[in-house]
Amino acid sequence: MTADSRRWLTVPDLVEILGVSPGRIHRLLEDRHLLGVRRDKVLVVPEEFLRDGEPLHELRGTLMLLADNGFTDDEAMEWMLSVDDALGVAPVEALRAGRKAEVRRVAQALL
Repeated sequence: MTADSRRWLTVPDLVEILGVSPGRIHRLLEDRHLLGVRRDKVLVVPEEFLRDGEPLHELRGTLMLLADNGFTDDEAMEWMLSVDDALGVAPVEALRAGRKAEVRRVAQALL
């Protein structure tokens, strides 16, 4: 998926999709169940970070690993959405395909 075709979800979008309060959305972001960045001053989350109306379960551990390794949210988002040579696809696509261990090995090797 290209950046131009990517669907970015706002907090109100997430409230509707996940059926939770805005405060709960912010807790999901703080606890790294989701990752958001600001685009034109609006906090957004890529649609690929959700599956079946909830945050992608495999995402949290990977986001925590990246944060522990010093990645900013913007850097983590860039890595998660860009094709990684070692994976052959974007890390989020690999996570969605069930390749969690491989994604985390590649993330760990980034430093």
